[in-house]
Order: sequence, then structure tokens, then C-alpha cells
Amino acid sequence: MSEDLPPVTDLVDDRWSTPAVDLGLALEDPATGAELTRARATAPGRIDRALTVAERARGAITPEMLDDIAATLTPLLPSIAELDSRATGVPIRQTELLGAIVTGSFRLAAEQVRAGSLRADHDGVRVERLPLGPALCLVPWNAPAPMAAHKVANALAAGCPVILKVSELAPYSAGPLGRAIAEHVPPGMFQLVHGGPETGMRLTADPRVQAVSFTGGLVGGRSVAAASAALLRPTQLELGGNNPLLVLPDADPDTAARMAAELLTTLNGQWCRALGRLVLPVRHAAGILEAIGKRLAALRFGAPLDRATEFGPLVHSRHVRVVRAAVDAHRHTSFGRPPPTGNFVAPTLLDGDLAEEVFGPVAGVVTYDSVPEAVRLINALPYGLEGYVCGTDEEFALGVARQIRAGEVKVNGSSIMSLHLMTPRPAWGGSGLGEEGAAETLRFFTGARVVGVEGRFALHTS
Repeated sequence: MSEDLPPVTDLVDDRWSTPAVDLGLALEDPATGAELTRARATAPGRIDRALTVAERARGAITPEMLDDIAATLTPLLPSIAELDSRATGVPIRQTELLGAIVTGSFRLAAEQVRAGSLRADHDGVRVERLPLGPALCLVPWNAPAPMAAHKVANALAAGCPVILKVSELAPYSAGPLGRAIAEHVPPGMFQLVHGGPETGMRLTADPRVQAVSFTGGLVGGRSVAAASAALLRPTQLELGGNNPLLVLPDADPDTAARMAAELLTTLNGQWCRALGRLVLPVRHAAGILEAIGKRLAALRFGAPLDRATEFGPLVHSRHVRVVRAAVDAHRHTSFGRPPPTGNFVAPTLLDGDLAEEVFGPVAGVVTYDSVPEAVRLINALPYGLEGYVCGTDEEFALGVARQIRAGEVKVNGSSIMSLHLMTPRPAWGGSGLGEEGAAETLRFFTGARVVGVEGRFALHTS
């Protein structure tokens, strides 16, 4: 193992340990492809122990505890950002930006509890939102610490004992994050385990788990949904996107090119809201594609920890093979000159539409003659996570955006952040089930209980 990487450890029943199971997979330095350590999983016996502890755990989580976690994490953010960058290949400048989510998730959850979000009484009838019970948080590898913080902060704020399982491809930042959490919550209320799909399904299939929040791919999401359906258990799923960018005929070519390039390359294309389908007006397609190509060709490729790097390598050679296979199945154009070693895949535009999400810096290109035709084309696929519309006439663009079947549609925007801190992040169709968000994720981990005296409401309204 690289000497400057922290050891991978799990936390079960308030005891830290090195996961005992070798998954038969080498974790790599994305920038070079060199082996760093072995991917590991928590042993089945410790998984069962974690479930037993979570089922028995009792302890109030106060807003002050959540604030204390955020305060403890604040000085750790630079090292957490570096660990995530090293694991995923995402440039350090981007993982540092996402660090605000790590501490912000705990502070925002605390604020919501203080503001009374778990109570909504009506005319003397008590309505309280109570913890569902042991919560399982399954986190992907593309933004490990921010995604874990968001899910865990809200599950704890709801009062649920939490089991966090992080991806086997990006385990490093879970250590400092988990220690900061465990330091401030009652015994057994937070546990951390490691492993791949088998570990995830072992946890998901267990009836002691009362709520599952999963972010990942469609195949994994279907498995989680199937296991939860048999138990009639609440499940929150955020899955793939294959998201469209619709460039309207009046769009400024430079704005369209900037949006397309950013959506294609943020997190090296490894994010669920990345660009998957570039939908262009046939009369202006050539000029827009030329402008996009110039932006992509000018990107600075490099190691993720180099602050000059604008575009880094993919997470693992295993993922590189998947992305390249998708690219090679189409006529395509790639841009820029990636380094000769490491897990690099150049940003690529395919000649024709892309029916399935690639989860890399790859998008299909399709043209249209009329805006209604473009909307029909976009809505023909089963995904519905994110959409993007670029146009000079904002009111017209907003009207078109409202016709797109997706949970969130941004007009003239391409950042990784949501449109508003307090708006939901819904998933439609093949993109998942339910909604995430500052308020929505907290609510997901709760069930409502209504208590009152029969007839009092009638007295108040007579």
C-alpha cells in the first residue's frame, strides 16, 4: 500500500478493524495505473454484528452533535478532498469545491431539526416524524465523502442508527469521515463497513434494515429495489442519467460550447448528471460542434493532485475498459492528448444518439429540425434525472424546459450544484425512485405518527 494513504478500516460495534476479506481487485493510482493496495470487504460475521448493533442501538441525536461533527470535519476537508481526488482521478480543485457538502450536510441537517422539520401539528393533533429504524446508506465512488455525508447526516438527524457502506473503489476518505462522526454520536448509532456488490446485497436483504438510500447504477438499483420490495421497505434510489443538453436555434454558440464541455468533463465525466446526449439544431450543428471541439482540445490533462489539471483520469482500469468499449461501438471523435499512461479516456462525441448511459466523458450527438421534434426525441428514452436547455430567449427556453421529462432541468447552466439549496433532486423513470434533497432526504428516513383526541378538529372548525 502507498505509504501516504491511510489504512482502510471498518467500524463495527464501536471497534475499528481492518476488513478481512480480499476482493481480488487491485486499487490503482488513476494517474499511473499502478497498484496501491487491495480492495477489501468487511467479513460476513462483522456485517451480521453491525446489523445486530444497529437494531439494538438507542440514543438521541441532537442538533448540537451534528454541529460538532461539522466542526470536527472542517480542518480535515483538505485531506478528505485529496483522498477523494487520489481515489477517483477527479482534479483536486473539484473535490475541494465539493468539500463544502461534507460539512454543510451536517450543519443543514441540524438547522432543519432546530426549525421543527420533524413536527407539523394541526389544530391540536400532534404530527411527528419518527426514525424508521436502522438505515443503510450505500454510497458510490465518484464523490465518496460528499455523498456519504449527505446521506449519513440526514439519517442521523432523523434519529436512525446508520450503517454506511462505501464503494470498494474509493474507500480512503471514509476513515476520517467515519471517525469524526463516531466521535460525537452515541454508541452503535454509526457504523462503517466496506465491500462490493455482495456486501451491499447482504445488507440490503436483511430485514433488520428499515430504510435504504442508494446512489449508483441501474443494475445495482434494481437489485436493491427487488430486495426492498419483498420487505415492503422504503427505498431511495438515485441512478443513471444519460442527460440531454438541448441547444435551441437562438442559442449563443459560445454559451452552448461552454455548457457542453463542462457537462462532459466535470468529475472527468463520472457523474450521474453529466452530459449524455447533445441535441443540436441541424442548421447550426457544425459551428457548435467546432466550438465545443476547440474547448475540449484545449483542456489540460494531468494528474488529479496537480492544480493545473482540468481533466484527469478515470477511477480504475476496469472502468476504462467499459467506457472504451462503448466508444468503440460507434463512429466517434475524441479531443485532446491524454498522457500515455494511466486511466485516461479523452472526451469523446459519438456520431448519433446514445441510448444508454456510459458514465464517462462520452456523449452522443443528434440533430433536429424543429423544437417539438427535439423534445419528443429527448423524452423518448426512459431516463429522467437531469436536463439542460441553452437559449438566448430565457422565457422561451424555460417553456421548453418545462416540457422535458426529468427531475431537474437547468436553463443556461452547467454547474454540478442544484438550482437551489432547498429544491428537491427528483429521479424519474429509469433514473430512480423518490427524491433526494436537503429536506427530502431527511424526511425519507422518517415515518409520520399522528396522535390526537377524536372530534377536537370538528370543534375548532364549527
